[in-house]
Amino acid sequence: MTTTNTTTTTPVAPAPTAPTAPTATTRPRTPRPRTAPGGPAGTRPRGSAGTHPRTPPRVLPPYTAFAERLLAVLSGERPVHWMLGHTVGEAYEQLVRLAPTTPLRSLGPRPVLRRCSVQLDPHRTAMEAFASIATGHRVRAMAFRLERGPDQRWRCAAVELDGLGAPPRHP
Repeated sequence: MTTTNTTTTTPVAPAPTAPTAPTATTRPRTPRPRTAPGGPAGTRPRGSAGTHPRTPPRVLPPYTAFAERLLAVLSGERPVHWMLGHTVGEAYEQLVRLAPTTPLRSLGPRPVLRRCSVQLDPHRTAMEAFASIATGHRVRAMAFRLERGPDQRWRCAAVELDGLGAPPRHP
């Protein structure tokens, strides 16, 4: 009779060390109390589950919105035809002339609308706006006129930038 002697090795655990304060990874996990979704019965919020009420987006006054649109076109961020439905009369032609040559298209810092103010006519059918535009350390002026159409929408009727875009004066 033959006997074979086999030995097996088992991994040895490291020696115990001194106890340390529990950390986020060693802290014993405490189970959360089990409740129904939405809290106790009868307190479930109305509406879609898991949605939070949103605050409505801030609506800009029409003259500020137009100043931002005009700045986007004059700085080359948007094409001129982006203003097609938002202009009347000579304003689109002024933008076509101004946009390719405006100093706002430089490779420097992006132009930013600093301030925009407006003067309304007594019948509230037209407004003349002035905007100051910062480009790095330089501040430029933009003036434009908005007219309210028969559909009650505001449209740009004239644009000037630093005096550019004004019709030539004939004495």
